[in-house]
Amino acid sequence: MDQTAQQVEASSAAIEVDGLEVVRGGKTVLPGISLRIGAGRVTGLLGPSGSGKTTLIRAIAGVQIVEAGRVAVLGAPAGTPALRSRVGYVTQAPSIYGDLTVGENLGYFGRIVGVETERIAEVIEMVGLGAEEHQVVGTLSGGQRSRASLATALLNRPELLLLDEPTVGLDPVLRAALWGTFAELAAAGTTLLVSSHVMDEASHCDSLLLLREGRIAFDGSPQLLRERTGSEDLEAAFLRLIERAEAGG
Repeated sequence: MDQTAQQVEASSAAIEVDGLEVVRGGKTVLPGISLRIGAGRVTGLLGPSGSGKTTLIRAIAGVQIVEAGRVAVLGAPAGTPALRSRVGYVTQAPSIYGDLTVGENLGYFGRIVGVETERIAEVIEMVGLGAEEHQVVGTLSGGQRSRASLATALLNRPELLLLDEPTVGLDPVLRAALWGTFAELAAAGTTLLVSSHVMDEASHCDSLLLLREGRIAFDGSPQLLRERTGSEDLEAAFLRLIERAEAGG
């Protein structure tokens, strides 16, 4: 890639990670990885449990202590206070109040970020919780609580949305609907980084980051992964990458 192309790529990157090293509990989880994530795209962060996905997302969100390296988000160091209104982060654990209804939760968080009432109704419908708006969160299913958490992150229309395993516990119909919502958000200019250990979700992404044991096994489009491995099935393609790496190829 020539210098001009590198400058264009850097300027359009929503996330830039250089030499990121994270040590947790005396174990190196991320051994100095570097990557770029383009703006206005859905990037899938995939890999088996324990591969470092959550740690990487936490570093990008600015809530992870790092040993070394640099993480820039929307042109600023990760965790910078100015990014709080520009970045939405949904953890695996629901971050809402169990003794309030869905609507009360969103009304509370909506007042904090200063959004209009119409926006609250909009995000409730966006995540498919219209019928549960007046239901106490503690009585919802795990998948419904996850969607309520997502709704709070969407309230102030973040430029970057970090989603850690957002489709866990959802049935296939709701999973498909949620990925449709992600595509709509990206089309409107939002950058999404979505982690998952379910490889068949890779087909919904514009680009993929495949992690294995804290290292990047692949960085590119789903189509490039198919071409590189000669497999149309993305799960089989990922397994083929692993086999090649273990064989030294």
